[in-house]
Amino acid sequence: MFVNLNSTRLCSVVQPARIDFHFSSHCWPEKKMESVGMLSRILARSATPRLLAVRSFRTSAPAISSAIAEGPERDTKNFPRQLRPIQPGKVRMGFIPEEWFELFYKKTGVTGPYMFGVSFLTYLCSKEIYIMEHEYYNGLSLAILCIIGVKKLGPSVAAWLDKEVDTYEKAWEQGRVQQLEDLKSAIEAEKKEQWRAEGQSLLFEAKKENIALQLEAAYRERLMNAYAEIKKRLDYQVETQNIDRRISQKHMVNWIVSNVLKSITPQQEKDSLKKCIADLKALSATA
Repeated sequence: MFVNLNSTRLCSVVQPARIDFHFSSHCWPEKKMESVGMLSRILARSATPRLLAVRSFRTSAPAISSAIAEGPERDTKNFPRQLRPIQPGKVRMGFIPEEWFELFYKKTGVTGPYMFGVSFLTYLCSKEIYIMEHEYYNGLSLAILCIIGVKKLGPSVAAWLDKEVDTYEKAWEQGRVQQLEDLKSAIEAEKKEQWRAEGQSLLFEAKKENIALQLEAAYRERLMNAYAEIKKRLDYQVETQNIDRRISQKHMVNWIVSNVLKSITPQQEKDSLKKCIADLKALSATA
């Protein structure tokens, strides 16, 4: 009994973790079986930790693959890099690839592959290359039990494993979406900070103008202070000259008066006094 271990479901989970290395085809067969078996679900369940590790490594895979520089001698058109397909290849009887049957169609027709298989088994059994001893019947019984188990329990187990895979896939998707949301929020925050920085430039210009006005006010204030101090000193000089002139004038008047008084004799003073009295009498008579 051959069970498909490369199911479509498991392949869809493992496929995002693919890194386009040229040696990946040796680790994963290119031709996968069509039927989905119970053991494939168990393999998907057991391979979950590895898938998580591979998925975490996938974030740097495009950078690694894109960083590989192709040489000028490589023919990428006729010999491109091998890519693992998302869907497995078609199979018959649960494990025989469809390409094997198509290989016989051109030579033997539709019944050729089946006749070849029957003839080959007949040859093995007739030549006793494959001996049907008691282990053969035990294996046949075990295969029948496995087929019955897969047919009976396979759908329910497959549904449960699909649910588990969906849960893991949803968790990964949520993590990716959350990371994208965080990055978008970071971009919006950065744009907002850039907008604020542009506002800071306007604020800087306003502060520069304010400082220039303050400097102009301080300059005008100091200019007025200098004008007031100079005016005080000039007024002091003018007042000093005026006082000097008045003192000089008073001194001159007093000197002249004193000298005139000294030049008048007592007789001249008496004559002058008499003349004044006579003038007054004459004025009073005429009045």
